[in-house]
Amino acid sequence: MGALQKKDEVWKYKKYLCRAKLFDLVAGGKIVVLNEAEAHENDLYASHRVILRRGQKETIAIIDLSGDLVSRGEVGLFAEVSAELSAEDGDQIEIIHMQRPASIEFIKKKMDGHTLSASEIETIMRELMENRLSEAELASFITSVYIRGMNEDEVAALTSALVSTGETLNLGKSPICDKHCIGGVAGNRTTMLIVPIVAAAGLYIPKTSSRSITSAAGTADTMEVLCDVSLDIEQMRQVVLKAKGCVVWGGSLRLASADDKLIKIRNPLSLDPRGVLLASILAKKKSVGAQYVIIDIPIGRGAKIADKADAADLGREFINIGKRLGMKIEVLVTDGSEPVGKGIGPALECNDVLSVLNNAGPADLRDKSCQLAGALLELSGKVKKGRGTQVAEQILKSGKALAKFREIVELQGGKPNIKLSDIPQASYKYEVRAEKDGRIFHIDNKMISKIARAAGAPNDKAAGVLLLCERGDQVRKGDVLFEIRSNSEAKLSFAIKALEGWAAVDLEKTVLSSIQ
Repeated sequence: MGALQKKDEVWKYKKYLCRAKLFDLVAGGKIVVLNEAEAHENDLYASHRVILRRGQKETIAIIDLSGDLVSRGEVGLFAEVSAELSAEDGDQIEIIHMQRPASIEFIKKKMDGHTLSASEIETIMRELMENRLSEAELASFITSVYIRGMNEDEVAALTSALVSTGETLNLGKSPICDKHCIGGVAGNRTTMLIVPIVAAAGLYIPKTSSRSITSAAGTADTMEVLCDVSLDIEQMRQVVLKAKGCVVWGGSLRLASADDKLIKIRNPLSLDPRGVLLASILAKKKSVGAQYVIIDIPIGRGAKIADKADAADLGREFINIGKRLGMKIEVLVTDGSEPVGKGIGPALECNDVLSVLNNAGPADLRDKSCQLAGALLELSGKVKKGRGTQVAEQILKSGKALAKFREIVELQGGKPNIKLSDIPQASYKYEVRAEKDGRIFHIDNKMISKIARAAGAPNDKAAGVLLLCERGDQVRKGDVLFEIRSNSEAKLSFAIKALEGWAAVDLEKTVLSSIQ
């Protein structure tokens, strides 16, 4: 029998043959279409799983049924399945029944509010990777965890299971550092400053970052303005061994691969079950061999975490589970109520980063980055407690961080000695002005990001928003609050029109009179 039959489960060997009918479409998963009548005669129904075999190649797919798309004796193969089988139209495909996945009972167990064992969680992740679970079943798992929660044993088990589904980075070096931000803050490109500061201090920091989902830019989108971020695991390893740090897109690597599949299920309803969130973050850290990790939890109006108490609870869970996994973690609760930096959008954020590295730029971005980098230097034992921020500031002021950043950019395929003038500029801009006198009370993270996306970010690297005010500033009617930038007149017009419904900058209300 083939490799898939060598699992620790009993397979049903009932099977029949069909001719391949290729659909030049991507289904978003391994799905095949069977003739409905013929499938029912063979005791196969929608959402059942089958093994598909062509010669020595085989894969698992989920069934869809149709009376029109395929005739008797045919099987419709979408792009994912036909590629895996190297199938062409008319090829003979063997269709083999499969037993119901064991994970179904474990998912139902969680739905009923019971605790899952490490082996049960591992089975769910393994069957997920084998494509034995449908999106509906995975959604049920995510929903059950969202409603029922997970204890620390379950989260630690899920983290380990996620790590086992992908590659791992083995540098053979120590100490290895990492950081993560929970997100939700516009701008906030601290990673691109922390990595060169920490690497310049002599510590290894192999940083994987994400692309934007709903924001104007992820760290990977911003770094991509300067260099390649789609490195494979060996390329990443070589960069880190030479420069001690990197900033690469996690999606180009196969770290904790099951997590990427779970993210696709979580995104439509923006479900972030705490247990899955913790495991997702920590699995990526464990996969790169991190020993010391700083977690940034921004709180405040519009942030993902609303208050200090909730942040403290989440922070304790990070620390406790990290300890189980052999990682020393420190959590910093930061102000996430407003954007960090002036630029919102890849090139504009890149401008902020290079400006700070050149000892200019936004003070809030510089200060937060040095605070986080300093905490990581202290956590690793590189510097004494209480001196981390000062040491980070010295590395920044000395130019060592800039030199290290340029080294990393060049090793990742970017231009040597990158300068501010190398950052692309948008062709069009529009100034948004204050409609009355007042004091800046609040700058909304979500609204600013929506405007930047409407202008074309992150796909248009130069598009976005440049903030020209900050909380507490006194402004006059007609003063410029921010600029919208884009390389598309049409998208710029759309962003301008969208301003009518989006209040991105709030002014303090004026007290007209008082009663004595």
